[in-house]
Amino acid sequence: MSTIDEVAGPARTTAVPEKLTGRLKLVLVVLLVAQFMLAVDFSILNVALPVIGRGLGFPLAQLQWIATAFALAAAGFTLLFGRIADLVGRRRLFMIGLAVLGLSSLLGGLAVDPTMLLIARVAQGLATAAVTPAGLSLLTSSFPEGPLREKALGLNGALMSAGFTTGAVLGGVLTDLLSWRWAFFINVPVALAVLLIAPTVLVESRGEARAKLDVPGALAVTVGLLSLVFGLTAAGEHGFGDPAALVALAVGVVLLVVFYFVEKGAAQPLVPVRILHKRTVIWGNLAGLIAFVTETSLVFLMTLYLQKVLGFSPLAAGLSFAVLGLGTVTGGVTAARVIGKIGTTPTLVVGGIVQAVATAALLGLGDDRSWMWLLLLATFVGGVGNMLVIVGFMVTATSGLSDADQGMATGVATMTQQIGITMGTPIMSAIATAGIADSAGADAILGGVSTAVLVNAVIVLVGALMAAVFLRKKA
Repeated sequence: MSTIDEVAGPARTTAVPEKLTGRLKLVLVVLLVAQFMLAVDFSILNVALPVIGRGLGFPLAQLQWIATAFALAAAGFTLLFGRIADLVGRRRLFMIGLAVLGLSSLLGGLAVDPTMLLIARVAQGLATAAVTPAGLSLLTSSFPEGPLREKALGLNGALMSAGFTTGAVLGGVLTDLLSWRWAFFINVPVALAVLLIAPTVLVESRGEARAKLDVPGALAVTVGLLSLVFGLTAAGEHGFGDPAALVALAVGVVLLVVFYFVEKGAAQPLVPVRILHKRTVIWGNLAGLIAFVTETSLVFLMTLYLQKVLGFSPLAAGLSFAVLGLGTVTGGVTAARVIGKIGTTPTLVVGGIVQAVATAALLGLGDDRSWMWLLLLATFVGGVGNMLVIVGFMVTATSGLSDADQGMATGVATMTQQIGITMGTPIMSAIATAGIADSAGADAILGGVSTAVLVNAVIVLVGALMAAVFLRKKA
């Protein structure tokens, strides 16, 4: 069977293509459409949650499980599916995941009770955990290291971030004009179209050697990540003093430590320890984690500001983030050129500093709508900086590795992305709402948001400094 590795291999030993061929453009379109759709799913239901609750009889306290059920499955199983993609074939898992996504979206749109909807959301999360690392592996193994891969990863990162923002806007539009059910139904034709086109443009790719799945390692990392995400979600809802949150976080940390030692002694580890010791993998993924934690949670903080302080409707608040989406697309499109001119690590550092400064500027927001210009300008600039970091992280975390390791590397990078998207909002929610009563006025809410924004900016700046120190030499 021919593989992508066979297609890409000669390019590495002879001449690396400088321009996208017609076939590579089709490969890029198929993979980017799938990744964009998955990113939209992370946020498309956020605005619609109250409407869904009323329609299906969800108790108010359980509404957050519509989002949490998806996030738990998406984050918890990503690394496992990244390794499975190496073993069974990346294109095969990519297509299986897309089929599950289409079917689960149809099930969610037809849901008649909370149980049916939660089953659909878990299935959507599992599909995301399968498709995302498989798609990224196909992307990195289809495009050789260098300008083409950087351009492809830049477009991928731009569309994923834009998808997260688009989801908030699209969810409000569909819910207002049609029904919340269309937030599910919209996935079905897109998934079907990709499934029909993918076999004609994607060539199967897998690791060079067939290996057995590291079951102990898979169990440790999967349950550990599930516990960590659950603990962070519980902390965001009830505060970091909540006993259930503390127990879940402790179990998650312990199991991830166990995972490291299991991998150290495993004959065929899920993630080889030698890879975890690579400086580019460690610090590249940490930079990516910070980028996703801070920018996705900033969307939550600004939503809180727009609705609770300025009195915007959910739809108007969602539309306000179109400028942020434009900033992320701008950053993604220009990231490859920036990396080509100044290098990957300087791009990480510059992007982090730009994002930190733009985030800090939001501390100047006031309690009336005359401050909207500052919000729009700062979120646009911050989106550009954030995308420079994200593309720099993906290039750093997947470079210098063989094609056989690409599934594993992209699985780790995807896990970083999913965990960052999942954990950012609970952390910033806990900071913003600390000490604010439910009946607090706009001034108190603005104070809580400002505190969280300050913490957000400091975290971004620390991430940029760490990248400058620990990635200063080219690996």
